[in-house]
Amino acid sequence: MMQHRDNARMRREFRKRQGIQFLSIAVALLLIVLLALVQKRPDLFGEISKKTIAGLQLIVIAAFIGVTVVNWRCPACRKYLGPDINRAQCKKCGFRLR
Repeated sequence: MMQHRDNARMRREFRKRQGIQFLSIAVALLLIVLLALVQKRPDLFGEISKKTIAGLQLIVIAAFIGVTVVNWRCPACRKYLGPDINRAQCKKCGFRLR
C-alpha cells in the first residue's frame, strides 16, 4: 500500500514537471519570436540595438536550458529524462512515469 502511494506521488510529480516543461517551452518560443520580430523592426518599441536583441535571445535560451536541466528529471532516480517530453518510462531506472 505504501509503495502504491509513493508511486502515485512520483507520477503526480512527473506530471507537474511535464507541465513546467511545456510552459517553459511556450514562454521561450514566444520570447524568441518576439525578439526576432523586434530585430526585424528595431523601431517597434523604440531604438534597440541588434546586439542588445541578440544578447536578450541568448539570455532566453540560457534560461530555458537552465530550467530544463533543473526540472526535467525522473522523480524516482533524479536522472535527466532526455528529449522525449511524452516519455512513459525512465530510461535510467525504469520507473513508469504514467
